[in-house]
Amino acid sequence: MSESPMSATELDALLPALVDLRRDLHAHPELAYTEHRTAGIVARELRELGLEVHTGIGGTGVVATLRHGSGRGCIGLRADMDALPIVERSGLPHASTVAGVHHGCGHDGHTAMLLGAARHLARHPRFDGTVHFIFQPAEEGQGGAHAMIRDGLFERFPCDAVYALHNWPDLPLGHAQTRPGPIMAAADRFDITVHGRGGHAAMPQHTPDAILAASQLVTQLNTIVARAIDPVESAVLSVTQIEGGHAHNVLPGTAKVTGTVRSFNPAVQDRIEATLRAMAEGVARGSGTRVEVEYLRYYPATLNSADEARLALAAAADAGLHAAEAPHPAFTSEDFAFMLQAKPGAYLWLGQGRADPGPDGERALHHPSYDFNDNALPLGIRWFAAVAARALPAG
Repeated sequence: MSESPMSATELDALLPALVDLRRDLHAHPELAYTEHRTAGIVARELRELGLEVHTGIGGTGVVATLRHGSGRGCIGLRADMDALPIVERSGLPHASTVAGVHHGCGHDGHTAMLLGAARHLARHPRFDGTVHFIFQPAEEGQGGAHAMIRDGLFERFPCDAVYALHNWPDLPLGHAQTRPGPIMAAADRFDITVHGRGGHAAMPQHTPDAILAASQLVTQLNTIVARAIDPVESAVLSVTQIEGGHAHNVLPGTAKVTGTVRSFNPAVQDRIEATLRAMAEGVARGSGTRVEVEYLRYYPATLNSADEARLALAAAADAGLHAAEAPHPAFTSEDFAFMLQAKPGAYLWLGQGRADPGPDGERALHHPSYDFNDNALPLGIRWFAAVAARALPAG
């Protein structure tokens, strides 16, 4: 095991200001590609450390570079910065001051942890090589990682490997998990519009029924995973919206069915999309309606490379965490997947579950009353620092 990445005294000196910063970010959340205030704070903090700082990457992304020693190795450490379009209902003193916007996924905590790691590593560089601190916009369904890559992220800031973490309320504080291979699912969205003709509800013989066709389609779609996908594979298809009609005595001209598909294997993605399209066409032919299918594959699966996953777990142990291989991946998605398509790397779940979460239990990610657990800040800082020490070992 490598030397501990930092002493308790070093860490204690960082925490009060970082907690204040994290809560300030929480109170002033910003949506995808509008993280101007957040990016400004991040850039200012990094410049005060004397780091080489670049802004405006992929929109509002920030990258800072720290070099130490003569090593030629280089890694990227990434945090996301954006918030969610949710009304916060936590009632906390540092609750959102922006109507309808909430840091309901803990990206404020991720940003604070990576800033803390940058502060520590700038002052105590126990590594030999180059560390790029990557602060990414627009993780929440808007592809900020892809935008940064398109903007030349890895050409401008070469990385042998990239690492990231996400707070995980389902794991107790002090625990961490990851695994080689899939850790988060690919995310697809489908929108199926069924076109009938519209007419009087008392005379259905004159009107191909878009509502009835949509209802049949919903039932059929829910058989795809059970009957078209190999049982040893994992996938989820969920219909999440049905829209159509505006009056009790009118058959609407259109109805819309929307949903999501999660999977880990590109071949499974292909099979699900093809089957969904075939089912939609079949329902249309049988009902006399017409369908339009839009199918968007917006995030690929998050796939850890084996060596980097092992390094991430070893670094977690170095950081004093209870590190274990995740027993299975999650069906949630993450756009760090784009970075892992471009570079080897690993994505870690960092436990933040409280011993006493209160009468309503631990708030899940994306819950209106969710708040990042500040007690996880030092653990994430330790992990980032330990990753740098292991990936870029000093002589």
